[in-house]
Amino acid sequence: MAAPTFDRIHPMHCPFCSAHDTKVIDSRLVAEGDQVRRRRECLACGERFTTFETAELVMPRLIKSDGSRQPFDEQKLRAGMQRALEKRPVSVERLEAAIAHIKHQLRATGEREIKSRVLGELVMAELQKLDEVAYIRFASVYRRFQDLNEFREEIERLSREPAKPE
Repeated sequence: MAAPTFDRIHPMHCPFCSAHDTKVIDSRLVAEGDQVRRRRECLACGERFTTFETAELVMPRLIKSDGSRQPFDEQKLRAGMQRALEKRPVSVERLEAAIAHIKHQLRATGEREIKSRVLGELVMAELQKLDEVAYIRFASVYRRFQDLNEFREEIERLSREPAKPE
């Protein structure tokens, strides 16, 4: 793919005369690389103006076990993880990093819709790295543990796994 040149004509309407042909005269990364600032010049009236571009990262919709669909809700994700982490020695920074990692993994699927089970598994994996007690709390509700044996089996499975560095 050829490197972009800044003298190409781009179909963006001019805010001054509404002409559709403008020329990009300068592009720069801003906002820590999350945004592109473009200086443009209208080919009709000669006025210059600035535009900003950001990537629109759409989260996939969740397909619930009953087949219903709902939008991803970051607040609901955060609340569920906070409930599991209540009174546990995990910083807000580590929680936010885990949430960001989950969102990144969801976007990386490239899917428009995913089963809510996938999200649940991602949450459990992150909680297991953050705090094993929080992981067991979440897993017991998520997997609907029915009795003490299911708790015991999950704890035994955890204790057989090698310790993961933080």
